[in-house]
Amino acid sequence: MTAETCKSCHANRYDEFASSKHAFAWASMKAMPTTHWKPMEMIDGMKGCGACHKIGFKAPEEIARLKSEGSGFGFASCDACHTRHTFSVKEAREPEACATCHMGFDHPQWEMYSTSKHGVRHGLKRDGILPESAAAPTCQTCHMPAGHHGVNTAWGFLAVRTNGLAPYPGESEQWWKDRVTILQGLGVLDPEGKPTARLDVVAAAKVAKLSAAEFDVERARMLQACGQCHSENFAKGELAKGDRMIEQIDHLMAEAIRIVAGLYKDGVLAKPAHYAYPFPDLLTFHDSPTPIENRLFNMHLEHRMRAFQGTFHANPDYALWYGWSEMQQDLTEIRAMAEELRRAKVR
Repeated sequence: MTAETCKSCHANRYDEFASSKHAFAWASMKAMPTTHWKPMEMIDGMKGCGACHKIGFKAPEEIARLKSEGSGFGFASCDACHTRHTFSVKEAREPEACATCHMGFDHPQWEMYSTSKHGVRHGLKRDGILPESAAAPTCQTCHMPAGHHGVNTAWGFLAVRTNGLAPYPGESEQWWKDRVTILQGLGVLDPEGKPTARLDVVAAAKVAKLSAAEFDVERARMLQACGQCHSENFAKGELAKGDRMIEQIDHLMAEAIRIVAGLYKDGVLAKPAHYAYPFPDLLTFHDSPTPIENRLFNMHLEHRMRAFQGTFHANPDYALWYGWSEMQQDLTEIRAMAEELRRAKVR
């Protein structure tokens, strides 16, 4: 059974889902440069990345390949949330339905939400401590308002945006310079700042917003969701704080990327042969070959993600101690390791 099976009765929900980033989950996983370096049990065996990313659409030939290699189940999309055999709407409306995938290293949304005031109030309300009238949003309240399955966010998964190949209106020149460096580290811009083939993959998988208009549509949708409980001014102010937090962490991240790129340029650190450009490839994950590159990977995918996601999920502890503070420590270590590598090169 695939999502096509559900479409016969739920065409509107199918179309909504097809426009969401969930629908591209399988494609985005396969597009990662080092997916094929993982044990296939983690990918096709659905015991790691594949177990969550299976929610995405797969081509018929991909399903046929998986079946031929012995993976007999796990090809559907809808039953990732409406789990078999009940396919319960009530189950899919609870935040726990999101927890299996949205938790852990690079996207601990469950941990952030469940310990935020939003999540705590939902738990208290469900336990009968707070009345039924209490405002207590779930994941679905904000990300799937009125049950709309077109799950997308303004900043996207990686918290990067462009307006073509220009900054978003009103951004500072420094922030745009920092973001260009991050985009180069992600391999979507080359050393001259021109788009690469990887940018097409990012765009197709809806990982980032590539125009101001695209960003604004999703921001307006989130403001409407916030408006169910908060005033428009309050919601705008809180989301603007999140934007400014990203500006701050981008400055830390860009400096770290430039330090490692400088080591490549000066011959202090050997650039891995499979890196297309003279920048550390942030999408190699923990496959990075040296401690300083691995620290950069953790800074990007663990700590930067927690800083920005913790901010937008209204969890100050995640934003500060698990995010911003860790990034500061990462940068300190990267600076020190770079100096030691340069001293060792001179000896």
